[in-house]
Amino acid sequence: MMPPEEESPDGDRDGGLVLLQGPKSGSTRKQGCDPFAQTQRSKLQHRRARINQQINKEMRMRAGAENLFRATSNHKVKETVALELSYVNSNLQLLKEELEELNSSMDVYQNESESISVPMIPLGLKETKELDLLVPLKDFISEHYGEEGVLYEKEIKEFMELRQAMRTPSRNEAGLELLMEYYNQLYFLDSRFFPPSKTLGVFFHWYDSLTGVPSHQRALAFEKGSVLFNLGALHTQIGARQDRASLPGLNHAIDAFQKAAGAFNYLKENFSNAPSLDMSTASLTMLVRLMVAQVQECVFEKMTLLRAQNDFLARLQLAQEAARVEDVYSLVHQTMSQPHVKDYVPFSWTTMVQVKSEHFKALSHYFAAIALCECPAPSDAELLEQEKAFLQFHVTMPEGPSLRVLLQDPEERRKLGKAHLKKAIMKHEEAMRIHGLCKILRKMDILQEVLSFAHKRSLSKYSEIDHEEDFFETGEAPDIHPKTHQKPEIKSPNFSQVKVTDLFHRLGPLSVFSAKNKWYPARRVHLVRGENGFGFTLRGDSPVLIAGVIPGGCAAEAGLKEGDYIISVNGKDCKWSKHAEVVQLLKSTGKEGVDIGVITLQGSECPKAQVDRKAAVMSSGSGMLKSNKENSRKSLMNSKSASTLLVWSKKSKRSKKSTYSGVPFTAVGDNEAMY
Repeated sequence: MMPPEEESPDGDRDGGLVLLQGPKSGSTRKQGCDPFAQTQRSKLQHRRARINQQINKEMRMRAGAENLFRATSNHKVKETVALELSYVNSNLQLLKEELEELNSSMDVYQNESESISVPMIPLGLKETKELDLLVPLKDFISEHYGEEGVLYEKEIKEFMELRQAMRTPSRNEAGLELLMEYYNQLYFLDSRFFPPSKTLGVFFHWYDSLTGVPSHQRALAFEKGSVLFNLGALHTQIGARQDRASLPGLNHAIDAFQKAAGAFNYLKENFSNAPSLDMSTASLTMLVRLMVAQVQECVFEKMTLLRAQNDFLARLQLAQEAARVEDVYSLVHQTMSQPHVKDYVPFSWTTMVQVKSEHFKALSHYFAAIALCECPAPSDAELLEQEKAFLQFHVTMPEGPSLRVLLQDPEERRKLGKAHLKKAIMKHEEAMRIHGLCKILRKMDILQEVLSFAHKRSLSKYSEIDHEEDFFETGEAPDIHPKTHQKPEIKSPNFSQVKVTDLFHRLGPLSVFSAKNKWYPARRVHLVRGENGFGFTLRGDSPVLIAGVIPGGCAAEAGLKEGDYIISVNGKDCKWSKHAEVVQLLKSTGKEGVDIGVITLQGSECPKAQVDRKAAVMSSGSGMLKSNKENSRKSLMNSKSASTLLVWSKKSKRSKKSTYSGVPFTAVGDNEAMY
């Protein structure tokens, strides 16, 4: 039995999603950010929306001009159109540069703490147009479900309000839940209103997050994918705003960037043929790697807070953590330099990633030098452990004396430390040079301050250990082997985190009343109880199934058939009713009889030969039904595809369909009741 508030029995848990179908009304969060609130972030989003609209207008003008240019043979007209095209293309270029500058406004999303941290790269949300679903959904309800669409205006408006709120989520946990709630509701929308063979006739419009180029599709998958993208983008904004000078702030930032990576990775694995570049495989791969790199950067910052600064091994670990950060940012930079991504990603992002790669390489050499120059030579008890750590520290062993001599001789330690500092200074200067190439990054005072501070610190240390009597030539310090003590985790979205109730539950249980099922028009049958009852057996609930009809009985004469679903009794809606409730309604009828509303799913009827054979056997002596046909009930219940709206490329999980066996029926089955 499936009570109304339970999950659908055939696939609603796919992908870890918990969706409630039942008629219990759940509270729906419809509170997005106030779109008119004058915060820095909302102003930025307003400017982005305005630019998106202007880009859309210019692209339409360009498309029209190009069509006219191809169609006309008049030379003067061609010249005029060519001139107009040059203006339009110039305007588009200016708008895209303005949008790129907005997408590079990282400081707006950073925390307001006085502590100095390297800025993180957040993503702006994808913008979407308003969508009016009132008429399309009402028409579909009338056409497919045979009910008055006007009776469902409240539910349709509630869904549209939820979508409107989802466009401006707040930058906190409530905003994430709002996006997740809307995403989960799309499961029910797809099951109720999007049959496999036709579309609803509405377009979902979304703007590219980075270029502002508009895209539209009829497929609901585009809507789902865009909401998932915004879920990941919101996580990046939450991660960027954390105060990373504290341990709790760092842990929150790590969690946010890991969840952002999970959202983009889930989108990449389950969404194909994206109409916009920000949701292409190449772009999503880049975003996943960028988020992983930002997690690794937070792990390094966490290590600096936790480790004892004057400990030799702790400083070696910091150097290796910094080398690991450099390693992952180098991979991100390589990804951003790929042909399909290079011209798409903002130049400021590419520059920032390259700056961070050089900056953390410099830090790895700096901490190596500090470990060698500031920490005392090891005691005999410490020597073995330090030897073991140092053996795996460099990519290639440094030239010079043996490892034991190097660790115990202060002068040899100073020489190698000096070589590491020399390399650190070179890398700091390279980071500052690259930073100076980008106009947008030059405006970021905090980044300039971080780079300048690290450079001066290395110069100061180099001056401190550089002796006038040094006549040896400072050697080339080998690179440091990257190693991390906390590997980033890609956390996929937890769809079961936000439970939602089907807004359109009044249409009936999804196992029967879905867009993919078709049924014959509802019939109203009047029954009067005979000497042997109504002459049928019932099974299951939500809705109750007519499992068998006795030939010659009242039900058979009235036109009821095996496989019919009872949807009403004496005008009372019974789609969600339990078995016992329907039975009670039938038993309470008097001599005047009862009106029963039923539907028959198309394709669920018994084959004619089987019906004839069963009728012959039943009329030959037995007026009762045999055998448990629960499998037949399950085949009807499980006809709903188990693939959900969350997954577009995964194989659907279908229940094995059973068929009517054609075995003679001579008794009532265990799970059936005769009436």
